[in-house]
Amino acid sequence: MNPLPLLHETTIGHVPVRLSHLPSGLVLDPNLALVFGSSGLSGQVVYTATGTLFEARATRTPSGDYLLMFPTNTPEQPTGSAHYNQQGRGHSKINRMLAFRSKDRGATWEGPVVPFDPAYNQHAFIPLIPRGGKRIYAFGTQPIGELCPRDHGQQENAPIGYRYSDDDGYQWSEVRLIHPVNDPGFAGMSAMRMCELDTGTWLLGSHEADWSFQPIMTRQYVLRSPDQGKTWSALPNRRHGGWCVPQFNRMDEGRPISLGGCRALIMIRTCEGHLWISRTEDDGLTWSHPEPTPLVHPDAPPMLFHLSDGKTLAALHHNRHHDLNYGGLDGSHPGNRDRSEIWVSLSDDEGRTWSAPRFVFATVAEPNLEADWSNWQCSYLDAFADEGILNLFVPHRWQRCLHLSIREDALHSLPESLTP
Repeated sequence: MNPLPLLHETTIGHVPVRLSHLPSGLVLDPNLALVFGSSGLSGQVVYTATGTLFEARATRTPSGDYLLMFPTNTPEQPTGSAHYNQQGRGHSKINRMLAFRSKDRGATWEGPVVPFDPAYNQHAFIPLIPRGGKRIYAFGTQPIGELCPRDHGQQENAPIGYRYSDDDGYQWSEVRLIHPVNDPGFAGMSAMRMCELDTGTWLLGSHEADWSFQPIMTRQYVLRSPDQGKTWSALPNRRHGGWCVPQFNRMDEGRPISLGGCRALIMIRTCEGHLWISRTEDDGLTWSHPEPTPLVHPDAPPMLFHLSDGKTLAALHHNRHHDLNYGGLDGSHPGNRDRSEIWVSLSDDEGRTWSAPRFVFATVAEPNLEADWSNWQCSYLDAFADEGILNLFVPHRWQRCLHLSIREDALHSLPESLTP
């Protein structure tokens, strides 16, 4: 593995930082091209793509293995974008899902293997393991050619569906598509983690996008199943009645998470400068009007997880926001750099209040890629806690999948601010 060239200086938490003279407590890992907020954080490169890779997602399987998946280029497409919609030209096959497995809690990884390889492109792997069972579900966007509207700005929308595995993630079923009873032709995008409530109800976030609007228009939904995938409904209403921030005509990439019993919240991406949330107290049937949290975040996805106690919420967020002159992110937008830092805020009261953000890590690789949105990319990370260790999976620069880990108790000693 050839280390990436590094910056000589950067900014972290709005503070100028020279890599040769880091603020006290910060640690440089030149092999990962990251600056850590603590020596308690460590990691490795699991895979480097020949072209690009996208949303990395992982889970602890019923047998105790770690199972990691992400879409990346096919051998026939060794360079360029591996995203499922290929900027609206998604009829051609440009990617496939790769899987890695660790039998020693992430110390070493086996792979890659191709877990399933349909004729169409792949998007994020959304894992779900229902309580008390051994079946693993793989939910996600299913851009099946003949079922995807691609004209008039609809190129991001596709059916949502799932596969399942009864042998710990080695073999998978064919896909089953979700047809909500109140919107049977639902097409959108799902890339964020889902949840199961204590009642057995499943909640999955999905949004629809219309790129014919300038800037883009999006609406956020929750897909709800009270009977483990047999039937579904789209909430708060059928298309086009989802949530949005009226100022920007946008709201997307929602991450529902259980709060115990029949309660849950969904944390949602906005371009308002903060992450927003909505709550349900009745098993996902009705939801509160979405409101902003104090968590500073650009136009980027929520990254929300439980710690090992199953109650403490850890929101990994970028803690920086370029401006409100929103015009939609593209390859040269200065807001792309807002995705370069990861901070963490904790909540022990179900997301009603949050701790001060603490610095986790930032990329310090030289921005030598043609697409600036890749140069600073640390977003869309995934995480799960396992016996006091928080495991992070980062699609770094849309090129490399990193596995990082830190003890949960070390999160409280990460720095709240930096001193130049």
